[in-house]
Amino acid sequence: MAKPTPEEIRALRTENPKMRDRDLAEQHGVAEADLLAAFTGIDVTRIDPHPDRIMGAAQLLGEVMALTRTPSCVHEKIGIYDNYHPGKHAAMVLTQDIDLRIFGSHWQHGFLVERETDTGTRRSLQIFDAAGDAVHKIFLRDTSDLSAWGDLKTSLAIEDQGQTLDLAPRKAPEAAKSNPAKLDELRAEWTKMTDTHQFLRLTSKLKMNRLGAYRIAGAPFVRQLDTSAVDQMLHKLQETGTEVMIFVGNRGCIQIHTGPVKTLKAMGPWQNVLDPNFNLHLRLDHVAEVWAVEKPTQRGPALSVEAFDKEGTIIFQIFGISKEGRDSRPAWRAIVEQLESLQEAEAVAS
Repeated sequence: MAKPTPEEIRALRTENPKMRDRDLAEQHGVAEADLLAAFTGIDVTRIDPHPDRIMGAAQLLGEVMALTRTPSCVHEKIGIYDNYHPGKHAAMVLTQDIDLRIFGSHWQHGFLVERETDTGTRRSLQIFDAAGDAVHKIFLRDTSDLSAWGDLKTSLAIEDQGQTLDLAPRKAPEAAKSNPAKLDELRAEWTKMTDTHQFLRLTSKLKMNRLGAYRIAGAPFVRQLDTSAVDQMLHKLQETGTEVMIFVGNRGCIQIHTGPVKTLKAMGPWQNVLDPNFNLHLRLDHVAEVWAVEKPTQRGPALSVEAFDKEGTIIFQIFGISKEGRDSRPAWRAIVEQLESLQEAEAVAS
């Protein structure tokens, strides 16, 4: 099936003026980036997607909304971009509100968007990977610096302002990969870790991945939870005011919220955190596996709850906070220990 032309894409947008870009793209078998490219020269400008350029621009805009998503979860934070640390393979933004881990090789297509809506002009910087899937978006707010925004149209624009993109095929998700022959080595090396970041190097060395390792590790390293534990956990966080770190990411960007969860509102399959500077939109029906995971670190055990979809892709990770003057780990552990194991849920059901 041939991809719609830019003219056809614009017609689809006219027919569906209120539909979200991601939904419209999915419905018609095109990439979200194709939808924006079709409006280049109208209300879209193609821009340099390199993280150094985008983060340099973002730091000029004042207060904005940062958005990172997967098909199952949308993570939104309001704040100011600052304290940017560039890197060849990974970069970081480190502020209390905007906290990002950036993997620049996936920042392949960039757009500056000015779209008229019922509530006025909505302005954003949007970054996509080689397949045209969204990596990270930055939305301006009423308090943002519009004069800086105007300058970006010139400073970030690239020479190619065409309305079509040369996109790569989307890579299939990596399914869980275990190596039972290396189980003893996995468990032995797991106990020696001093930092959670060592885990992926360990699993790679043993020809496994994260979920595959969880499936065979067993106690005391992991405990599989019933999928209902996710909603239960969010309500316990709300009830207790326990501060946590919530990680949501795709191949190109991980976004982190540090703080409490105050307001929950379920809408259909979505459970939503709707706090003043933090929103989380989670598809509970996409959660296929949930694990409580403990890893040793120099600062004590790091306990996380991690959810995966049916294809084995991670949806989120949640950790207790271990920072100077702020230690929510005991309260977080108490919540996790109360969450129902999968075996317990199955026993009740039978």
